[in-house]
Amino acid sequence: MDYSKYPRVVVEDIVRLRRRIEHSQMPAKLVDHNVIIGTWNIRNLSRVYESWNENPGSPKRNLRAMAYIAEIVRRYDVVAIQEVKWDTSALRKLLEGFLGLDWGLIVSDVSAGPKGNAERLAFIYDKRRVEPSGLAGEIVLPPTVEGDPVQQFDRTPYIVGFRSAGEGFTLLTAHIRYGDVPVDRLGELRVFAEYSAEEIRNRVKAGSEENNLIVLGDFNIDDRGDNPLFQAFVSTGLVVPARLLNLKTTYGTKPKYYDQVAWFMDGLDLLTGEQAGVIDFAGAVYRELSPDQMSYRVSDHFPLWVEFMVDRSVQHMARTIGVDAAKTDPFEDVPD
Repeated sequence: MDYSKYPRVVVEDIVRLRRRIEHSQMPAKLVDHNVIIGTWNIRNLSRVYESWNENPGSPKRNLRAMAYIAEIVRRYDVVAIQEVKWDTSALRKLLEGFLGLDWGLIVSDVSAGPKGNAERLAFIYDKRRVEPSGLAGEIVLPPTVEGDPVQQFDRTPYIVGFRSAGEGFTLLTAHIRYGDVPVDRLGELRVFAEYSAEEIRNRVKAGSEENNLIVLGDFNIDDRGDNPLFQAFVSTGLVVPARLLNLKTTYGTKPKYYDQVAWFMDGLDLLTGEQAGVIDFAGAVYRELSPDQMSYRVSDHFPLWVEFMVDRSVQHMARTIGVDAAKTDPFEDVPD
């Protein structure tokens, strides 16, 4: 990205945006050391107004907005994107016009039916650090034991496998229905959690490709703790990183926790760096607009990130020497 060609107001916003990213403590991408995985609902990601200036009509998302989105996405190794619309021109613009040839895209078909809101699910990944494993598919619920069809998800969850520095992991992303009231979401949340636990988890134990399953996306969960929606999400053993538990994922005075990253602890072989966070960009970009106006240009959701470690050298060396790799300095007895 050639920042020298950006308008001054965009560069100043990016300076503030970088401060917010730094404040989130998002680590740098280090070769053969870590992999940064995340999720972001980008509001109605569809068309782009091909100008740095404001569009008096629609769409409101222009090149200025795309520059901010790209600034965030480029900090990830792979990020799940929700609310991609039928028209993928903004998604294509993000890769071809801003991120460049080092970035790859995997995108689902459009969810059928009026409740699907003509949405797709997507993964954007840094090809220099991550490659697809070959596994990709949509989650379709099986019929009942009697052979009767069951109601499917409004927006079909999407599952894709990746590899980084020899480590494999599978990402399952979803955008759970919102509904008129929170209870409308309970059914899909429960079914999603149960399917993740019973079907995909069992296949992992059987030695299939769906190893290191990480669930991430927009689950429209209002709160954590005893909230019925959150409890439905974690009821089958999904665990949300402690650092994400109290971080709101949307702008506004009342905190919302719609977006999640989680996994089954006993099914995760990836090493977690215990680092996770949310990039709160509200007030950093489009400061001349209201938060709601900004949301149609960037998003009304904040991106989440989690760091996983792919460097197992300490564990391997500790095993060879016969010491505990979990110690603060497992090699303290090795003489200089």
